[in-house]
Amino acid sequence: MSDLIVVVERRQDFRWPDPDGRVMTAGAYVAARPGRPRRVINLCRHADYLSAGYYASLLAEARGDRVTPALRTLADLVGAGTGQADLADGLADLNPRLVHLPPPPAGVARHTANIYFGRTPDAGLTDVAARLFQRLDCPLMRLTLAYGEGGWRIAGLAPLGTDAVPRMHDVFFLNALEAHARRRWQRPRGPVAVSFTLAVLHDPDDPLPPSNAATLAHLARVGDDLGVRVEVIDRRDYRHLARFDGLFIRETTAVPHHTFRFARRAEALGIPVVDDATSILRCTNKVFLAEALAGHGVAIPRTRLVTRATVAEVAATLVFPAVLKVPDGAFSRGVERVMDPDAFHRVAAALLARSQIILAQDYLPTAFDWRVGVLGGEVLFVAQYYMCPRHWQIVRHAADGSHDEGATRAVAVADTPPAVLAAAMAAARLMGNGLYGVDLKQLPSGEVVVVEVNDNPNLDVGAEDRAAGPLLWRRVIGHFLTAAGRAPMPGSTAVSAADLPAGSLPVAERAALARAAAVRAAVA
Repeated sequence: MSDLIVVVERRQDFRWPDPDGRVMTAGAYVAARPGRPRRVINLCRHADYLSAGYYASLLAEARGDRVTPALRTLADLVGAGTGQADLADGLADLNPRLVHLPPPPAGVARHTANIYFGRTPDAGLTDVAARLFQRLDCPLMRLTLAYGEGGWRIAGLAPLGTDAVPRMHDVFFLNALEAHARRRWQRPRGPVAVSFTLAVLHDPDDPLPPSNAATLAHLARVGDDLGVRVEVIDRRDYRHLARFDGLFIRETTAVPHHTFRFARRAEALGIPVVDDATSILRCTNKVFLAEALAGHGVAIPRTRLVTRATVAEVAATLVFPAVLKVPDGAFSRGVERVMDPDAFHRVAAALLARSQIILAQDYLPTAFDWRVGVLGGEVLFVAQYYMCPRHWQIVRHAADGSHDEGATRAVAVADTPPAVLAAAMAAARLMGNGLYGVDLKQLPSGEVVVVEVNDNPNLDVGAEDRAAGPLLWRRVIGHFLTAAGRAPMPGSTAVSAADLPAGSLPVAERAALARAAAVRAAVA
């Protein structure tokens, strides 16, 4: 109980007694120094993308706190592009538990019920309320039911702020809160779905896709060799996702975006997906990355979180030039170099209009960034990304929408500095078990710092694969086969050395595998 805290947006949002001093504002929680893991109940009234409530759950997960609701829940319920119809579809398996409810009065077709920590004053919905909280772990929710020919069904579910708790429910709410506080914390459990053709989600109009059309055609040829059919799809195929056995997202991902919806839909169907929703949530937010990496001892550039209240304080501690970042920028967008305090205040004001928190980091100039690709907990490729000529970033964006990129040089895993590999693997492990591109800088002192972890790194024929060769693409396909519990078709080319009899890989690839295994063992 002493390790439990309740986070609200403003102190007056919690109108009930707080004898144990557990209530804390979101601003105080953001500013608090991470310590031993705590239980966090996030009751912020705003939980949409990049709001105070969103950051409360994001920072809690980054710090290792056990938070209710989890970040995935907020993304499902608000601000992630998930419509109420999609959410209701995902909860349709609970509709049979409503058959005992009587029909509504004439002229009434809807019914709403408040749910507090899995409990509801509506006696007929006790079982459904408990199951919804078990699945979604959202402390305060409003359930909407609709009545039709088939009886009652779930039509919507939305998070509530404390201001939506009517005073007649005060005692019920406090009892539910205390009962939840006494319970042992458990992760939410989603529906179990059992569910292989590999769908590749791609946007042909994206000027900076993670994989180009030639690469996707090459991937399809590798798939044929392994008995896997690769089919390129676009956002219009969302409703048809169930006919595929795996999903490979090759679009630039974001949380309020259809790519996140595709990832969540695939997970609900039991389909292996890269990248998964948790990886998207974690990697697309640089605030999470900074907190998680620094909190687990992974070296990063000196970083300060900036809010409107701390702009002046942070400005006084910076050494210029410095770098300001919006948390969800990609491909060098939303990243600005500021040369002096005046520029800092001007750029910070513009970025804070987009997000409640931004980052200020030391500027660490290098000729190139290391990129280590990690898939399923193992190094997939290593590359050096050089800065764009006469520019301080890898990608330079012009006002007319065009862009220039620096050169890419692939490096053999065995030729990569062990400190770079060790830092990359430590960072990737904190994100999950998907596909990551870990960007690192090796400073003149020899120190290695992790700049960020990307959830959908570039993979193109003739670029990232130049050192790894054909093995890279077979490992990508093999990752999906393994996740789906499948094996390559008899007679197909091998996926990994472990799947092969001796002598079935070319000599050069056997040597590459051996060197990679030796390096992994050395840095483990």
